[in-house]
Amino acid sequence: MPAFPALRADGLIKNYGSVRALRGVDLEVKRGEIFGFLGPNGAGKTTTIRCMLDLIRPSGGLIRVLGLDPQADPLAVRAQVGYLPGELNLESNMTVSEALSYFAQLRGDRVDRLYMSQLAEHLALDIDNSIKNLSRGNKQKVGLVQALMARPHLLLLDEPTSGLDPLMQQVVYRLLQEACSNGATVFFSSHIISEVEAIAGRVAIIREGRIVQEASPGQLVEMAMRRVSVRFREPVDPSPLGRVEGVSVLSHADNQVKLQVAGTMDGLIKALALLPVQDLETERPSLEEIFLAYYAGGDREADIYAH
Repeated sequence: MPAFPALRADGLIKNYGSVRALRGVDLEVKRGEIFGFLGPNGAGKTTTIRCMLDLIRPSGGLIRVLGLDPQADPLAVRAQVGYLPGELNLESNMTVSEALSYFAQLRGDRVDRLYMSQLAEHLALDIDNSIKNLSRGNKQKVGLVQALMARPHLLLLDEPTSGLDPLMQQVVYRLLQEACSNGATVFFSSHIISEVEAIAGRVAIIREGRIVQEASPGQLVEMAMRRVSVRFREPVDPSPLGRVEGVSVLSHADNQVKLQVAGTMDGLIKALALLPVQDLETERPSLEEIFLAYYAGGDREADIYAH
């Protein structure tokens, strides 16, 4: 396997006049992984992907795709990438089959037509139907087939399950996992937390054009604060618990104390061992709660061009 990563961005900046869409994005995506790019509309997800394909030029920073500079050799990059834009424009008078054949020709007909048909079948896509008669979800399926059909080394997917029902979303997850198993790298943007949890090995959260956290979904949950509820057999003074490193007392009523714990539970457990504990419950926040916490409070400058 080549030493270079599938994707690398160092200090990526993109300005639209006075609007700062990307403010120094740093990313490294390993080859063969599924990487989720999480953020709400306007955070900079689409702008980042477009810079990767040289569809727009960054204002600063470095970007490499499969070891290549997309500004110096955009055709070589695009030949190895399957790209699903957030909004795929299709010729309305074509049939699905004609549209897919057109995309295959753009790739020099280096497409396995049998695999293309199998993808359409998996997605329940009628290739004889006219594009103008397709629902939004079925147009999304056309976009997915054209991105996957050449078995590219890298998939860059902007909101890949947009417009699809939950059952079809599961089909897409399986197809992406199969592509990864066959050696492809998958980089997909999303604002759907459950989607990232379902398939991503790692995730980056982008806020206002900056990466604010990067880890596996499980690690993000582990790093977050736990909520702990302790019931004692008799009234206790909770102030010693609040002096334990990383522990805050949220409330104290009757024999019950509610706490918030950052980091390891070891110190709290040792402190509780000296008290008459009757019951203890811990609760970890979901990835969605963690995601929302990154967006709570603070001024947000709208990035009207990013999505």
